[in-house]
Amino acid sequence: MVCGCSGGAGGSADARVGSDNVEIVRRAADTLVGAGSSKARTSMEMAAGGTRVTIRGEGVYDYKGRLGRLRVLLPQDPSGRSEHRPITELLAPGALFMKNRGAGVPADKWVRVDTGTLSDGNLVTGGATDPFAAAEVLRGARTVTYVGESEVAGAGVRHYRGIADLGAAAKDASAANRGVLAAAAKGFATARVPFDVYLDDEGRIRKLRHRFSFVGGQQGTVAVASTTLLYDFGVPADVRLPAAGDIYAGKIAEE
Repeated sequence: MVCGCSGGAGGSADARVGSDNVEIVRRAADTLVGAGSSKARTSMEMAAGGTRVTIRGEGVYDYKGRLGRLRVLLPQDPSGRSEHRPITELLAPGALFMKNRGAGVPADKWVRVDTGTLSDGNLVTGGATDPFAAAEVLRGARTVTYVGESEVAGAGVRHYRGIADLGAAAKDASAANRGVLAAAAKGFATARVPFDVYLDDEGRIRKLRHRFSFVGGQQGTVAVASTTLLYDFGVPADVRLPAAGDIYAGKIAEE
């Protein structure tokens, strides 16, 4: 439960200094690089036309190398059974590698997607937002309010809420995510992204929630709530990308 109280002197002071709040949030991505690595849990909830699905992921991320590995679970069918095997995703600058993704792809092969060609910059397509790209969205923070102190997975945190602009984030992002965020700024229904972020005493992101919106064809506007939880900072995160011969070059059937 988030504490929205500001009755204490510290909370009132933080709430008054709006410009400081913006700078604190904008620095969060750099703080992750300093932390080196972490474990991550992701959740992506999509809602359109009365239908709501949730995709979950779990893995590790190397913020210095900009490499991550997630095991992504697709939604269950109405009977509660999963019709899909978990997807293994490897996140890298400019690319997303997926195993067990797409009918007709051999079990031992990876599918490679150039994230620069995706209209959402892979903030949504992979079913999990790249943790570092999620943090770099905060570089475009325009308005930030300090909500109060709270707790995430046993860690004391400070909760900030605001709006980020994807276009502005792209200009200040690392080279690896500049094109990704620029594509999302053009591809989403709006470049304005509401967010809630929870930072620990060292300024590291413990929880980050974005709300994206894009036009999904016959479904109309699709609302996406993407949540990232980060923990166990400094954990080994040895992520190795597939060799060229392990990447599938054929056509992927629609499931």
